[in-house]
Amino acid sequence: MVLFALVASHQNVDLNTVARLSTGALGLSEEMVGSGRLQGAVTLSTCNRLELYGELEPAPGASPRAALDEVLSELAEQIGYRSGLDPEFVTGSLRVFTDSGAARHLFTVVSGLESAVVGEREITGQVRRALNDAQQAGTVSGRLLRLFEAAARTARKIGTQTALGERGRSIVSVALDLADDVTAGTWASRRALVFGTGAYAGATMAALRDRGCADIEVFSGSGRAEQFTQNRGGTPVEPAGLPAALERADVVIGCSGGSSPMGASALPAGPRTVVDLALTRDFDPAVADLPGVDLITLESVRLAAPEETRESVEAATGIVEQAAQEFAASQDGRDMDAAIVALRRHTMAVLDAELEKVTSHHGCTAAKEQIELAMRRMVRSLLHTPTVRARELAAQGRQDEYITGLEALYGIEVPAAPAERTASPAPAPAAEIDHRPKAAG
Repeated sequence: MVLFALVASHQNVDLNTVARLSTGALGLSEEMVGSGRLQGAVTLSTCNRLELYGELEPAPGASPRAALDEVLSELAEQIGYRSGLDPEFVTGSLRVFTDSGAARHLFTVVSGLESAVVGEREITGQVRRALNDAQQAGTVSGRLLRLFEAAARTARKIGTQTALGERGRSIVSVALDLADDVTAGTWASRRALVFGTGAYAGATMAALRDRGCADIEVFSGSGRAEQFTQNRGGTPVEPAGLPAALERADVVIGCSGGSSPMGASALPAGPRTVVDLALTRDFDPAVADLPGVDLITLESVRLAAPEETRESVEAATGIVEQAAQEFAASQDGRDMDAAIVALRRHTMAVLDAELEKVTSHHGCTAAKEQIELAMRRMVRSLLHTPTVRARELAAQGRQDEYITGLEALYGIEVPAAPAERTASPAPAPAAEIDHRPKAAG
C-alpha cells in the first residue's frame, strides 16, 4: 500500500492556479476510487490550497514508485483536461508527499503552520469537513481515516499545549483588520454586504458581529441567503435588490466564489471597501481602479498576515514531528502483525504435520500426549525471540528487513494489509517527491 498527498497551495503556486486545479479536481476522488484505481481518497480544497490524499495498492509484482507515478500521471491528465491546463503544468504545480511524508504534511497543515495566517484555526474545521465529505461519498479507506483522526488529535494537542493561534487570527480576521484601516467610521456605524453562504461567509458574519457591526446584508447567487440569515442573522438580499444593497454598503465582502466575477461597472460610484476572499474571485480585479474603492484580496491578506512567535512555531513543529513518527510507528506495527501471524501459521503448520506422524505411530496414547505437549512448548519457546525481535525492528522502522528475512529463510509470503474502507494500515518511508518536469526546476 502507498499513501500519498498531492499539494498545490499559496506556498508554491499562485492562487489563480490553485483555483483552476481545484475546479479540475472536482469529483475526481469519487471517480478514482469507484474505478478501483485508488483504495481511498480525500480532497481538501480551501481558499488557498488544493490537497488530494490517496491510498493505492500496486499490482502484484509492480514497484510502489512505478504504481504511484502511473496514478499521478493519470490524475494530472484528468485535472488538466477538466481545468484547461497542460498536464505537464499540472504535474509541475503539485508537490507530492508519500507515506510518513504525507502524514507529516497533513499534521502541519491542520495545525495552521502552513496557512497564509500562521496559526489560524479555520483550517482545522476545513480538514474535518473534507473527511466528512469523503465519508459521505464512500471514498475513505481505513488508513486515510486513521490518518485524519491522528491529524485532528495533533491539532487539539497543539491548541492546548502551545500559544500558536491563541490570538484568534484567521484569514477573515486579518482581512477585516485591513478593511478597518481603509474604511471611514467604525464597525458599529458601517454597513456590510456579504456574498456567499458557505463556511467562510459564516465565519465572516461572526467576525463582523464580534467587531460590533450590526447592519449586515447577505446575497447568494444560489438563492440560499434567506435560509442562511435565519440561522446566523443578517438581512437577505434578493437579486433585484442587489444594486441598492451595493449602494448602501460601506464594506462588500466576497466569500462565494461564483462562476464569474462581478465587473467594475456593477459597483455604484462612491467610497467603498471590497474584500474578496473567494478562491475563484467574486470581483474583477479592475474594481481596484475605481475612484474611492479599496480592494483587499487573499494575496493582500497573505502579505499582511502577522508572524507568530518563533517559540510557538517551534513548539508546534515539535508536536507535529512527534505525531508523524508515532503514526508511522503504528502503521509499521500493523505490518509486523501480519508478519508475525504468517510466521506462526508457518510454524504451526510444520508442528501439525509432525504431530500427525506421532499420532500415526503412537495412536492416542499417553506417550503421544507427552510428545505433543513437549513439541508445543518447544515451538512457543522458539517463536518468542522472533516475535520480540519483530516489535523491536518495527520500532526502528526496519520491518522490511524482517519480512525479507522470512521470505528468504522460510519462503513465507507476508500478505499485504487489507484495503478496507473503515480501518487499514500502512508503512511509512519518504517525504516529498519532486515530480516536476526538469524545465520547471
